[in-house]
Amino acid sequence: MFMFEENALAVEDREDLLAVLRMRFGEISPEIIEAIYKINDMSTLERLILVAANTPDLTTFLEELNEGPGSFRILGERFNPIN
Repeated sequence: MFMFEENALAVEDREDLLAVLRMRFGEISPEIIEAIYKINDMSTLERLILVAANTPDLTTFLEELNEGPGSFRILGERFNPIN
């Protein structure tokens, strides 16, 4: 994959992540947006999209956002969107 394609996909994933967060939790603070735009790892962005779609609250999402690229599992009741 060419670098410009990867950058375009990262921008798209960031925007998708922000869209899911806005749909689920309302307006998102500029600090969260800035933190998301600093992420360049595609796997991390994709994981955070799944987290945003499945976490019951913004606090749990923020915990995962702060975990960084080393986190890869999404397990347990804390990811049950119905709670």
